[in-house]
Amino acid sequence: MDGYEDNRRWFLRKLGFTLGGTLTASSLISANIIDTDKDMSISPEQKAFMYNYEKWMDEFIEVIRIQKVDSENYENNKNIVLLSERSKKWQLKLHEYMTDDNFARYFMKATERMTLEI
Repeated sequence: MDGYEDNRRWFLRKLGFTLGGTLTASSLISANIIDTDKDMSISPEQKAFMYNYEKWMDEFIEVIRIQKVDSENYENNKNIVLLSERSKKWQLKLHEYMTDDNFARYFMKATERMTLEI
């Protein structure tokens, strides 16, 4: 197995742990985080973050779809690595925002569609 394949597998594994950890951590914040109709208003800074995150998520969903059909697609595998690198830049900010119940609820709703793809 070459280094590229190792990086791709590492990214997918890390993403799974990150999403799993985020889901677990956010459930500790509030037991009813998803099943609530509470106000999900978030700050303008958080909205900007989510805008960028959702754009990233759209790209990631597309590489997941391609990966499922053609796991040897070189260009797609390059995109997976590039998306991995981009996600590293905002992980700390995401963890900071997840301490806010409103943001956590908003984030969980936004990531539902990606979770279904994975």
